[in-house]
Amino acid sequence: MHRHFILFKPYGYLSQFIYELKRKKKLLGELHDFPEGTMAIGRLDEDSEGLLLLTTDGNMSELVRSKKVDKEYYVQVDGLITPEAIEQLQKGVEIGLDGGKYKTKPCKAFIVNEIPDFGVRAKKIRDERHGPTSWASITVREGKFRQVRKMTAAVGFPTLRLVRVRIGNVYLQNLKAGEVLEVSDFQLDN
Repeated sequence: MHRHFILFKPYGYLSQFIYELKRKKKLLGELHDFPEGTMAIGRLDEDSEGLLLLTTDGNMSELVRSKKVDKEYYVQVDGLITPEAIEQLQKGVEIGLDGGKYKTKPCKAFIVNEIPDFGVRAKKIRDERHGPTSWASITVREGKFRQVRKMTAAVGFPTLRLVRVRIGNVYLQNLKAGEVLEVSDFQLDN
């Protein structure tokens, strides 16, 4: 019987269980007593937070990583993001990738007017004295390296905080950073 988990990955953790290099890193196994053979499906950067799916089923991992599943992120950006910038994101923007240029696929994006309650991040974002910040939602199906961060920077609004809130029909719900929820399966259909 395979087991499946939903996790709110906190800031500062790697999306993996083993890290071979010298520097001490925070790993997923420190958050919960996962069964042997558990793997993260896809990944979030060390400085990104939010929804991470974990499973003992390798086939499930392949399905989620396919391009057919929406991944929605809430991003806190430097400055008050404009409708023009949102429109650029929706149409696709050019980002740097593997030493070349890449135009992102069209995506869903909108301004989030109500500040989400994700709790305080382990590392302080920055002081409001440095100017206002705002939130946007960006939903992509592709997942290039640091893509969402590169997209907001490309339209002039660097990402300060990135939280994945949804994968397919699986939502972060009311989980707090570091919390784990075991589920019978992932309802991924978009």
